[in-house]
Amino acid sequence: MGRDIEWTDFLEIGIQLQEKYPEIEPYSVRFTDLHRYVTELPGFVGDPAKSNESILEAIQTAWNEEYEDAKAP
Repeated sequence: MGRDIEWTDFLEIGIQLQEKYPEIEPYSVRFTDLHRYVTELPGFVGDPAKSNESILEAIQTAWNEEYEDAKAP
C-alpha cells in the first residue's frame, strides 16, 4: 500500500497523474480540473481547500516533466 499524498508531494502527484492520464498534455489542463484530478488520486489525503495557484503550478510542472519523459524515445 502506498503512502499518504499531500499537496506538496509534487513529484509523486506528477507521476500518478501521468500514469492515470497519459494522453493529456498537462499544460492544457485548467486548474479547476487539475484540482479535481489530484483530489481523486488514490492515497491523496490533503485538504481540498488547502491548494492554491502556486501549488497547482508546481504540480502541473512536475506532471509535465513526467509527460515529456514518457514521450522521449
